[in-house]
Amino acid sequence: MAPDEIVAVRGELEDFAAEVFEPFARNDQRRWGQVYLRGLLTDGQRKSVEPMAARLGEDGNRQALAHFITTSPWDPSHIRARLAWRMEKAIRPTVLVFDDTGFLKDGNASACVSRQYTGTAGKVTNCQVGVSLHLVSDHASAAVDWRLFLPESWDPASLKADPDRTARRTACGIPDDIVHVEKWQLALDMLDETRSWGIEVPVAIADAGYGDAAAFRHGLQARGLHYVVGISTTLSAQPGEAVPVTEPYSGIGRRSAAKYPDKPRSVKQLVIAAGRKAAKPVQWREGSRPGTGRSGFKRMYSRFVALRIRPAGREVRQAADSPVLPECWLLAEWPAGQAEPVQFWLSDLPADTPLTTLVRLAKLRWRIEHDYREMKQALGLAHFEGRTWNGWHHHVTLVSVAHAFCTLQRLARSPKDTVPA
Repeated sequence: MAPDEIVAVRGELEDFAAEVFEPFARNDQRRWGQVYLRGLLTDGQRKSVEPMAARLGEDGNRQALAHFITTSPWDPSHIRARLAWRMEKAIRPTVLVFDDTGFLKDGNASACVSRQYTGTAGKVTNCQVGVSLHLVSDHASAAVDWRLFLPESWDPASLKADPDRTARRTACGIPDDIVHVEKWQLALDMLDETRSWGIEVPVAIADAGYGDAAAFRHGLQARGLHYVVGISTTLSAQPGEAVPVTEPYSGIGRRSAAKYPDKPRSVKQLVIAAGRKAAKPVQWREGSRPGTGRSGFKRMYSRFVALRIRPAGREVRQAADSPVLPECWLLAEWPAGQAEPVQFWLSDLPADTPLTTLVRLAKLRWRIEHDYREMKQALGLAHFEGRTWNGWHHHVTLVSVAHAFCTLQRLARSPKDTVPA
């Protein structure tokens, strides 16, 4: 925001900050929280402490801001809980979306930095990776929880531990009980935390980095959530109509257990076997290109195949109560003109769920790409230059608060507005 825009909304910003920052134990924390928030919202190329302090005029105390964000002993989860309560009322979320984003780094001193894959760069590179949970509806979204992913090289108990990195844990302030766990487990941990705040949303969405993990899908089901998750083309399954059979008993030895007569096939093979004729056209939202619709934007459109299947694999079989594998939806996007399907999702929504509902939910993940883009380009999500565990979590929490304020401003201007992709 330009300085004059900040002045115009300063009263609303202060009221919002007072509500979200109520858990701060001290008045100076509330003060510097508001100053840091204004620094994130004010236009400028860099949103690290020093350039923000330079833009904030008489409030630009660099030392105080650095202390507040890096070493001041406040618990970001308390701020996130307040933020989640406020945004749940404003957004009325229909789904939770889990995702992760990379924070590119040049050096090796920052907490949890390592050479690892991130979709931000589309390759393995030197970075941190943050996992986030977003409240999402068709018209708005907000990141309300975060976890910094700790690679195996930073875990002293791991066989892949790097002595140089594990030695830096103390300097980075990484708590002793923080160990390496998979990103999908961090997602479930955040789900448990948000539910402890009283946030209950019935459907979870994630990409294939989470959906391929059967343990993640089972964890969602155990917590009473349905899911629509991306999956890889190689995930194996039986057709929905397949049934296990028992070989006739010969009278000698143990009776054979029931099993499926045919080997499972990949989801890609199952969709291709169904053929192009199984693909149905679906429109799911308005995009960014000019069109003839009421909003002036072109509707997003493609063709989709929906099949009932039974996911296979050892973890699925072990979790099943019987030889019959659980049935669920396989959704695949197969655009006209493409030789084969291009994207796949798995969902345990009821068998009578309409195709349009499956597609709309699967495609809602676009909002998280918008969240990341806005938080990185406009609000300095990746600009934190500190090296500590607490500092990182403090910064991303404050960026989420700034992003939520921008969302509330948009909703106040046009409650049904949808931000084009």
